[in-house]
Amino acid sequence: MAFGPASRLGVAPFENTDPIDLWPSRSNEEVETVIRSVYKQVLGNAYVMESERLTVPESQLKRGEISVREFVRQVGKSELYRSRFFDNTARYRAIELNFRHLLGRAPLDLEEMRAHSTILDTKGFEAEIDSYIDSDEYQETFGENTVPYIRGYKTEAIQGLVQFTHLFQLVRGSASSSLKGDLAGKQPKLNSLLIQNTPTPVVSPGSSGATFRNPTSTPRTRQGVGAGEDGKVYRIEVTGYKANTVNRISKFRRSNQVYFVPYNQLSEEYQRIHKQGGVIASITPVN
Repeated sequence: MAFGPASRLGVAPFENTDPIDLWPSRSNEEVETVIRSVYKQVLGNAYVMESERLTVPESQLKRGEISVREFVRQVGKSELYRSRFFDNTARYRAIELNFRHLLGRAPLDLEEMRAHSTILDTKGFEAEIDSYIDSDEYQETFGENTVPYIRGYKTEAIQGLVQFTHLFQLVRGSASSSLKGDLAGKQPKLNSLLIQNTPTPVVSPGSSGATFRNPTSTPRTRQGVGAGEDGKVYRIEVTGYKANTVNRISKFRRSNQVYFVPYNQLSEEYQRIHKQGGVIASITPVN
């Protein structure tokens, strides 16, 4: 059964697909399925050319010389993975992707991110990959024979609402790769959210609000002083602003903003945003 409105949230392909295991009585076809599934998960649904495939580890897996877990390790440590997700990628973005690809979830908090950053500083890239695959969590969840899968939206893989919402920043459906077509590209998606322990809206990938991305350099704006009538301030996330003038490259310029607005100014702020052409991605109380 699909998890809630899975088709609207972009997790239906993961929810409706059983975990893929490889057992001793496997056929050649089953081994090929496992190999394709490992590439898809570990490489973030990126296309793998025939010349890029890891022929030696594939042969070892086919002959039963290594387990699925060891094959995952080989793909994670490969030059193919490193060149795509590490060498030219911001450090915290690379760690975010390691969590997605190897454990199937978003990082818990800033401390978990810092711990992996320390591993990179002191032991290097290969030790960082090992730290996921050799973890108790990996062994208990996937063992030796199961291909890792996206699981960060399920209760056994999360520790709270914040982490649940962060998973949707990393996974928006199987049609999109980890980097290609992502607004964040090679820059961190969760860094500021983890620092402030802030949830982010979970919206349908097809909705107008789905273009919202938490701004990294644009200052957040607090409208007014105090909390208003019911003692609350609301966080409004806005995307889709249009430029006031036409530039030489494009008629429109997209921008994201976060506003903190007292209750008694919500209606006024709502009207102002829409007059300026903004699209409200979410409105949530913050205190």
